[in-house]
Amino acid sequence: MTTAKSPRRIRDSRAVLAVLAPGQGSQKPGFLAPWLDLPGAEARLRSWSALAGLDLVHLGTKADAEEIRDTAKTQPLLVSAALLAAEQLPLSEVPGDRVVVAGHSVGEVAAAAIAGVLTTEAAITFAAARGREMAAACALEPTGMSAVLGGDPDEVAAAIEAAGLYAANRNGAGQIVAAGALPALQAFAAAPPAKTRVIPLQVAGAFHTPYMAPAEKALASVADGITPAAPQRILLSNADGAAVADGATVLARLVAQVTAPVRFDLCLRTLAELGVTGIVELPPAGTLAGLAKRELKGVPIVAVNTPDDLAAARDLIAQHGSAPSDRNPSDPASPGQPLAPTGGDNP
Repeated sequence: MTTAKSPRRIRDSRAVLAVLAPGQGSQKPGFLAPWLDLPGAEARLRSWSALAGLDLVHLGTKADAEEIRDTAKTQPLLVSAALLAAEQLPLSEVPGDRVVVAGHSVGEVAAAAIAGVLTTEAAITFAAARGREMAAACALEPTGMSAVLGGDPDEVAAAIEAAGLYAANRNGAGQIVAAGALPALQAFAAAPPAKTRVIPLQVAGAFHTPYMAPAEKALASVADGITPAAPQRILLSNADGAAVADGATVLARLVAQVTAPVRFDLCLRTLAELGVTGIVELPPAGTLAGLAKRELKGVPIVAVNTPDDLAAARDLIAQHGSAPSDRNPSDPASPGQPLAPTGGDNP
């Protein structure tokens, strides 16, 4: 689906395209079924299944909501979906210094592959290990997560900390996710901060908190077997919203990300600072498109959920590829040059 009207042709050489990869919670039963009609798609998924040790075709087409809620299965499934769709898009037609890639949580693994830091095979392997190890860490202690909607962001974050919890996600658009021990979450929900609603999330545990330390340790060993490359597109980090120019740093941040807060609010701020003029969200799309629509008003957004949405995405990409880049290597928004931190309460 297209979440904004078809954009006018973009001729400004400063036009910047953003490609977003969603995270856990965006999946729906059967969401990959339409993609299997594309030539080679099923074979691609089956080859990735061998890497993941899971039947990705079954998970994306036949599995019910409960089965794909399993962290160990969801994470490689989401990365596979994003990469499968990205392969159908002519992103190479846009100069690398005018494509910004960002993912939310596990979506950042897909983003790293799209930016050229990880091979597709390495991304699938890493995502599968990430899912397995985070699921194992969740089984050690009863923990969870709750969305906190509304209120003053700083006051909400302070209240979460005072309750002995962690602000695991700061997503922008008035949404922060609290995470920690279940009794503390229940007490927090019973006496929420002013002008907020607290909604328990159906997740396995407290992601992006110190409870995931065993998973971080295991992923460090997985990362030792991966040789990353420098990003060929602007790649934003969930840690602070800044672009990262060194492949080894990207990989280290992907490992550390499982115990660190996701600052997607800062990623959105960087997109605004870069003057993004078009956004494509990869499947299963909708969540990040919604956040971007509220934070980046007026920017055309294409949410790609089925192959029927590819035409609109390709059109938006073609418009961004029509003008030559006028940036130079010293420009902080060019590949090889990290962006300055975007401000805020950087973790």
